[in-house]
Amino acid sequence: MNLRDIKKDIEYVIGAFIDDCSLFSAVNPDADDAALGQLLDKAVALFNDLKDKVNAKPEGAKAAYFTSIRKELIEKTDALYDNLSELVKSVKTEA
Repeated sequence: MNLRDIKKDIEYVIGAFIDDCSLFSAVNPDADDAALGQLLDKAVALFNDLKDKVNAKPEGAKAAYFTSIRKELIEKTDALYDNLSELVKSVKTEA
């Protein structure tokens, strides 16, 4: 596991989430734009936070540090997808 791969993973995973939000907004004009905007803000904040953590000098074992960052990426992105799923369900029930 190297630094470049972790940076690419962060960009890919969060970028995919942002793409999914954009697609949802394009397909569902009745979507709550404010809630979607908050999700996007959270995604950007997560991206910035993880990039800062990756660029920081880890103390101790680098492998464990980077593994914890990768785990945080997956857990927090999962939570964002759960929120997006709830938003999708709310639009479907209104229609």
